[in-house]
Amino acid sequence: MSNAITIIAVMFIAVMGPAIVISVVGFASIKSLGRNPSAAPKIYLGVILMLIFAEATSVIALLVVFQLFKP
Repeated sequence: MSNAITIIAVMFIAVMGPAIVISVVGFASIKSLGRNPSAAPKIYLGVILMLIFAEATSVIALLVVFQLFKP
């Protein structure tokens, strides 16, 4: 039972970290587009790259969790 709680806690942290990053990136992009709409292509490229790296971090963290706690 204790091992299951540990797995759930580690997976929660591994998923919530990138989720917070994604929300901050979304907020910052909306704020920056509100200030300077003509810079949309540059902002769009940066946002896409940041989202890709945040999701990759989440996937790698989950793969590490599955590898550490395999049955």
